[in-house]
Amino acid sequence: MQAVKIFSKKFQFINDKSKETLSIVIPELMDPNYGFYVWPCAVVLAQYIWYFQDEVKGRRILELSAGTALPGIVAAKCKAESVVLSDSFLLPDSLQHCKNCCAANELPDLPVIGITWGLFSPDLMNLAPVDIILGSDCFYNLKDFEDILVTVSFILEKNGECQFWCTYQERSSDQSIEPLLKHWNLNCSQVSLVEFQADGPDIANSGLPGNHTIQMLKIFKRKPKIG
Repeated sequence: MQAVKIFSKKFQFINDKSKETLSIVIPELMDPNYGFYVWPCAVVLAQYIWYFQDEVKGRRILELSAGTALPGIVAAKCKAESVVLSDSFLLPDSLQHCKNCCAANELPDLPVIGITWGLFSPDLMNLAPVDIILGSDCFYNLKDFEDILVTVSFILEKNGECQFWCTYQERSSDQSIEPLLKHWNLNCSQVSLVEFQADGPDIANSGLPGNHTIQMLKIFKRKPKIG
């Protein structure tokens, strides 16, 4: 990896129900690759995981396009049975950065594998069973939307009751995923940010300027109608 300046950023997550807090340190790189720093969607998803940690405890987790792996790291801290992190096998620097972020949080042994949207790599084909897929701000470039859902649909098809928990930032009304969900036989439910204390500026906006409306969805396979 080319030498670039590293900034360590601390994220703190709260849970008013249990009165617990969690601090995670992420080494961010000043680099054009947007997988090397934390975007607001990752903070929102991580807050959900921490707030509803009983939904994660004892479950098998896969994070897609993990980047800094913030949600996956939080899931590991919430005593998930297993956490596997992934990013594109075409981006070895991103895979290494993901490992560095895990090491910074005393999780050096979390596996990091190569999964590229829309490509059926050996790591995808040989993937261990998964209960929950995590993804933050995957829906960034419109050209990638179908490849993302092809990959997600493949994993959901193999894993019964598995769900895809994702957060995405509304950047344009033209970037709706609804037609693609229908095409790939997927349903989704929306989770209000108010339900898990993620509606405030410190979480949803993460101090960035501009419009940062963030949605959280749970996507799952549509069940066939009976009769």
